[in-house]
Amino acid sequence: MPASLSSNRLILGLVSALALGSVSLPVLAQERPDLVVGVADLPPTLEPGKELSNVGTRVNYSIFDTLIRRDFLSAEGGGGSELVPGLATSWTRIDDLTLEIKLREGVKFHNGSPLTAEDVAFTFSPERLSGENALLPEGPAYFSVLSEVKVIDPTTLHFITKAPDPLLEQRLASWASWVVNKEDWLAKAEQDGGLPMFPVGTGPYMLEEYKADEKIVLSANDGYFGGVPNAATVTFREVPEPSTRVAGLVSGEFDIITNVSPDQIEQINSYDDIEARSVVLANSHVLVYSVTDPVMDDARIRQALNLAIDRDLLNEALWGGKAVVPNGHQYPEYGDMYTPDFVGVEYNPERARELLKEAGYNGELIKYTTQPNYYLNALPAAQVIVEMWKEVGVNVELNVVESLTGVDVGALQVRTWSNSTRYPDPVGGVWNTWGPHSGPQKTNKTWIGTEGVARFNELGAVLESTVDLATRQEAAWEMIDIWKADAPGTVLYQPLETYGVAKDVNWNPYTFYYMDLRPYNLSFEGK
Repeated sequence: MPASLSSNRLILGLVSALALGSVSLPVLAQERPDLVVGVADLPPTLEPGKELSNVGTRVNYSIFDTLIRRDFLSAEGGGGSELVPGLATSWTRIDDLTLEIKLREGVKFHNGSPLTAEDVAFTFSPERLSGENALLPEGPAYFSVLSEVKVIDPTTLHFITKAPDPLLEQRLASWASWVVNKEDWLAKAEQDGGLPMFPVGTGPYMLEEYKADEKIVLSANDGYFGGVPNAATVTFREVPEPSTRVAGLVSGEFDIITNVSPDQIEQINSYDDIEARSVVLANSHVLVYSVTDPVMDDARIRQALNLAIDRDLLNEALWGGKAVVPNGHQYPEYGDMYTPDFVGVEYNPERARELLKEAGYNGELIKYTTQPNYYLNALPAAQVIVEMWKEVGVNVELNVVESLTGVDVGALQVRTWSNSTRYPDPVGGVWNTWGPHSGPQKTNKTWIGTEGVARFNELGAVLESTVDLATRQEAAWEMIDIWKADAPGTVLYQPLETYGVAKDVNWNPYTFYYMDLRPYNLSFEGK
């Protein structure tokens, strides 16, 4: 079992001194500290195109690499959007439909196999990721634009799209784009019955041990092209109870903890050797409504539920005013694709009561389902929202479940969810999360069969297949208007994500759930 970093801090000075001498790398590798991270939950697999979740990407970001990397440190606050080389050394637009990728030479997967263009082509292939019947069901949401990935030579590929795609480079730097080893993936897929649980990547850390619901241990990949990792091992230990994670940070059992609530920040900062580090996420906590449920099939009822939520009060009560209530399902980071004048969310309980009356709502029961630990503050938010809904005349019952595993999510009237902005554009936000390949439309079928969703899908197809700014703006702004009017759900707020961190761990959080432990973002020299 790897020792906590705190148990190794006394030898850091010795390690630094030795580094100035003639000590060989293998000896240094033995004396690097072990990092222990206390997390609320762990992913059930480490297949990077399947575990597109906050708990999954947190771990997978260190195991796998993308062709292009988004440099989150390029802007203050961990939200930079500059694109820099990853497994690709360069990328060039050959024409409106073709992006040429040049691969980095000498890169090896964790099993020792060299990275090849064939591995990349397989990663994005129709059978694995980009086709309508892909083994990874969420893949088409990100790469249905692909027509073909053509291998030109061992280090050159052409990504050919079905129409001009203004976001292809951003797609290759984002979710679902982590590159896997073809031979390993296929062998493990056959062994695991369809999808491999633990494919290999090229990242700075590789899987050493996996114990479901307990821990994931990663060991350093000293041959990493981005430099030798600064931790010998990284252990993600599952600790669902927030107070237990804080106690572990205080005692030195953990070096970093996740999902710190705002009311724990002052406590953590009161100690000399630990501190809270926070970012507002490029992610919104949302509610999902079933438009096909007989109680909720009138859009006016769903609109009423949205109007009855005082999001500013939720922000103050649960987040100390440090979360952000966005202007609908859109965000300023979209730049020219953002419309500041749109009224995205409103609090109007009187209008909510009027809409319920107009819809003929007669006190039918609505169940609000949430998990207590998956999303920070999800349960207290649900408890408050339930009372807000009761105030406008809704007969609502809170249904708390430990996990949605085995639950027919499509049958739930109201449930908690979150939407991450995969890339700084509406395609990476409302379209990815609510379009035809999304959970609400494809997997769970909670938003289907309305005139609004049909028009939304028409506009989304335009949005992702043209580079003309005016055309894209018109399509995107109508889409967010439809989403608000059809009300298949609602945005609550962008949460404050806070980590507790030992002060001698130099590490910066990002506006995504990625936990970047590469050498440029993790060191132990002290602050």
